[in-house]
Amino acid sequence: MLELKAEPLTPEAFAPFGDVIDTRTADYFHINAGRTRRYHDLAKVETLGEQARALISIFVSQPVSIPLELDFLERHPQGSQAFMPLHEERFVIVVAPPGDSIDPAEVRAFVTDGRQGVNYRAGTWHAIQSVLEREGEFLVVDRGGEGNNCDEHPLALRITL
Repeated sequence: MLELKAEPLTPEAFAPFGDVIDTRTADYFHINAGRTRRYHDLAKVETLGEQARALISIFVSQPVSIPLELDFLERHPQGSQAFMPLHEERFVIVVAPPGDSIDPAEVRAFVTDGRQGVNYRAGTWHAIQSVLEREGEFLVVDRGGEGNNCDEHPLALRITL
């Protein structure tokens, strides 16, 4: 079993897997007569393949226990997948680089501070949604359209904080 300790989520550490979505570190400009700050283009949405389109969904996830034990990672080869907590929910992220297999030496675990979201690049291996402490609601942007867009790879993991 691969054992990982989740590290704090930073844009630099997460860059090989996708984007950290965090208004505290992003530039903005004013719109709506100066009443609104627009944090523009925070993540690259990828929709690949035939009849692809972006989807916006809300996921409601039940909390997990720590240590978190998982038996697989999944990937979406035809599109990115973004998760943004709606109520400052902290969550655990487990990722591995894109590819046909997973090298255990390249698997990483992160934990958010509750105000950060993530955007997994197309093909990035990742764990299922793993919210901490309480039920969590997430705005999710991912790909809809023709073709299979979810692969699973068996891998026994134990994650601590």
